Amino acid sequence: MIKVLIADDQAMVRQGFGALLGAQPDLVVVGDAANGADAVSAARRLDPDVVLMDVRMPVLDGIAATRQLLDGRSRDEPPRVLILTTFDLDDYVYEALRAGASGFLLKDAPAADLVNAVRVVAAGEGLLSPSVTRRLIAEFATRPGQHRPRPVSLTSLTDRETEVLRLIARGRSNGEIAADLVVAEQTVKTHVGRILSKLGVRDRAQAVVVAYESGLVTAGE
Repeated sequence: MIKVLIADDQAMVRQGFGALLGAQPDLVVVGDAANGADAVSAARRLDPDVVLMDVRMPVLDGIAATRQLLDGRSRDEPPRVLILTTFDLDDYVYEALRAGASGFLLKDAPAADLVNAVRVVAAGEGLLSPSVTRRLIAEFATRPGQHRPRPVSLTSLTDRETEVLRLIARGRSNGEIAADLVVAEQTVKTHVGRILSKLGVRDRAQAVVVAYESGLVTAGE
């Protein structure tokens, strides 16, 4: 079972998402929170696998809550954070990804997309397939002054791993990458695992942030 915590300042949203997710045979809602501070406390107490985190909340916003949750945990494997927002191009969302969130989803997305997003994030995959996510990351990572010095860890990647990272950053799935490179999908999974390990990141979402911020990939390529 995938344990889910819902953090949103609107009670109707929490109840609606809770009913939807709780009806799934492989998901269980272990709790909810009306602000970021309560979300952090509840996550530490209830030990969820995934936290649905509204980006705009009182007391502590979703970005600060995500940062506290992922930086201040004693668990070897902290929960995955899926950011919820009503804005498809929002500075806050990009900052949340930089804080360690595994992806984001618009609140008006179809119910099936929300259920799938929770499963994808719980499995350790960054939720970067929607075109809006690629557009957002490209938008903010290529603004003047956004590029940072290329991490030394990037130099440890092989040519093939660098190629795979570029494709990940463009929103390609493992299956699509396998087709592009004419290799087995399991081979791509192996490459992705090595890339995450070498970069010291938790999932594809953070790998994409590194790729854009370092200038390895730029918008329009």
